[in-house]
Amino acid sequence: MSGPGTSGAVPAGAALRYRVKGMDCPSCATKIETAVTRLPGVRDVRVNYTAQVLDLVLDEGSTPRADLENRITGLGYGVGSLPTAADLARSQTTGIAAPAIVEEEAETPAWRSRKGLLALGIAVLFASGFLLQTVRPGLAGEYAYWPGALLGLAFYGRRAIAAARNGSPFSIEMLMSVATIGALAIHAAEEAAVVVLLFTVGEMLEGFAAGRSRAGIKALVGLVPKTARLVEGDGAVREVAAASLVIGQTVLVRPGDRVPADGEVTDGTSSLDESPITGESVPRPKEVGDAVYAGSVNADGVLQVRVTRMPSDNTVARILHMVEEAQASKSPTARFIDRFSAVYTPVAFAVAALAALGPPLLLGADWGTWIYRGLALLLIACPCALVLSTPAAIASGLAAGARRGLLVKGGAALETIGRVRTVAFDKTGTLTAGRPRVTDVLPFAPDMTDRTLLGLAATVEAGSSHPIARAILERTEADAIPLRPVRDARAVPGKAVQATVAGRTVAVASPRHAATLASLLPEAEATVQALEEAGKTAVVVVRDGEALGVVAVRDEPRQDAVAGVAALRRLGVECVMLTGDNRRTGEAIAKGLGLSVRADLLPADKLAEIGALKEVGPVAMVGDGINDAPALASASVGIAMGGGTDAALETADAAILNDRVSDVAALVALSRATLGNIHQNVAISLGLKAVFLVTTLAGITGLWPAILADTGATVLVTANALRLLRA
Repeated sequence: MSGPGTSGAVPAGAALRYRVKGMDCPSCATKIETAVTRLPGVRDVRVNYTAQVLDLVLDEGSTPRADLENRITGLGYGVGSLPTAADLARSQTTGIAAPAIVEEEAETPAWRSRKGLLALGIAVLFASGFLLQTVRPGLAGEYAYWPGALLGLAFYGRRAIAAARNGSPFSIEMLMSVATIGALAIHAAEEAAVVVLLFTVGEMLEGFAAGRSRAGIKALVGLVPKTARLVEGDGAVREVAAASLVIGQTVLVRPGDRVPADGEVTDGTSSLDESPITGESVPRPKEVGDAVYAGSVNADGVLQVRVTRMPSDNTVARILHMVEEAQASKSPTARFIDRFSAVYTPVAFAVAALAALGPPLLLGADWGTWIYRGLALLLIACPCALVLSTPAAIASGLAAGARRGLLVKGGAALETIGRVRTVAFDKTGTLTAGRPRVTDVLPFAPDMTDRTLLGLAATVEAGSSHPIARAILERTEADAIPLRPVRDARAVPGKAVQATVAGRTVAVASPRHAATLASLLPEAEATVQALEEAGKTAVVVVRDGEALGVVAVRDEPRQDAVAGVAALRRLGVECVMLTGDNRRTGEAIAKGLGLSVRADLLPADKLAEIGALKEVGPVAMVGDGINDAPALASASVGIAMGGGTDAALETADAAILNDRVSDVAALVALSRATLGNIHQNVAISLGLKAVFLVTTLAGITGLWPAILADTGATVLVTANALRLLRA
């Protein structure tokens, strides 16, 4: 069937996106990818079984879209169209806002799904056969169990034939169908019915687990409210659909409301709970000019927010898109297992046939016994659990990270993060807050107070946009120090800012330039030197040739920087700071944080340092600015801080939405937990197969225990991967 909006011609080479219902495992994804890739005019196929999404480019001149959809439904899956990124872009340019997130059908309860009903039907038929055999033994014999077995065979056999016709002859359905037919042929109908029942239950549980994994991400969809209170030009407020908002409109956010769109506060002050988006547990104060995220909860004040992003491009939508793209990309381990299973399955099929035919033909052994054992080996050979072992863990790890504000752009990056030997930090905006603050106000003149000295400095700096000027003005405003009238204000580039205050010339100058304006006493020079050795930037306030005092500013480390670096060290990861600042400032910051430093670095120098570190082992680079983009791209894995520029976020392999240095260690820990989970899953899937291989060949176990070697392992692997959602 076609989903909504699937009719109509598509331009040659048009991108299409589909929701594929029932695609719950990597084997399903592989079958669909193989089937659609074989169609002429289809290219750039990307399948994401976790999100149940299929992306491709189709030339409808070669293959009509209806044929493509029929190919998918013929494999036993439902299909419905979704808007692509190009569709959303067109809706924005035409002024018709598209929904940020496409509404989806509610998850069907497991017992009402197609496989749930199939399992129920087989179970009823099996129970009926068992009851008949118990009440009237010998009446129907083995044929009492044929209806249940044939029902399962009809369902999986049809799928097996469709998969074989579309390029997947060794599908799990084919193995099941052959085993069921073989069991019926050797008069093991009871076990044939049990096998299809257990397999169907396992498939149903696998779908349920996949739904649980999707739910971790889908919960983000509910964060954005359906409606918004739009402020009209005349001040009137009316309720509109949040999806209809456009850039430049203003919305009213009352206490307790969720913010309906990404925007900027234009009126009011309040605190916003951003924990669902960034993982930050403490509400953040917001005032005029501050950015806000869609989905944040307004705690106390009334805010007016100007929309700065379309609903389809808000933070929640971007997170969902990033996670979806990450889940669609395969990690190196997953790619290796896919290649291995592509060879393993036909080889296992051949080994099972050899086990069934070899002993009777060569040794004269009993045909029934060895065909039975060969069929059991066929079931053991099913690769579902092995193929699922890596992507299930990766999907759960990505979902767990997203809920904590830790976004990773793919399985490859997630695996690499856990293996890094060194983390290289940019200083400004990463280890530090990126906003210089006044740390010291020290008068020299005996009649000068801290407030008077700071007030004079702020009065002179009032017209400047220099970071030092902003720091002094912010401190003055915080301390409620009034500014005086000034005239003749001017800047001496790189040296000082000066103005006339109350008829006297006042300058705020660098220590070197101040020495040309006034005579600095040895005590004053020692004070300035001590401040600079502590990594602070000092400016001297001079009035009519007299040094009145010194004001020092510094971009202070983030509150959790020390703890974050220490956490990385406990994980065995070395830390180094790469900064373009001078060596004295860099060393002062690095000493307080307990890490080494490379200072006076241009972007090209940072690249060279990253290259040298990579010779020792994998390196992660953490930064936030445009100048960090080359180093982020060059590192084994690049991590952008939440407040970073778009260039840094686009270049990086991972992003930390919250400005917490400690989240870098959390990201490494999550990656290592995911890698450990992958290793456990592989051990479970291969270990169970090895055990049942031995017991089957020894004649200890039969057909229905053999199905547990894969179906049971699949359930265990999936349940183990879901543990990461609690990480």
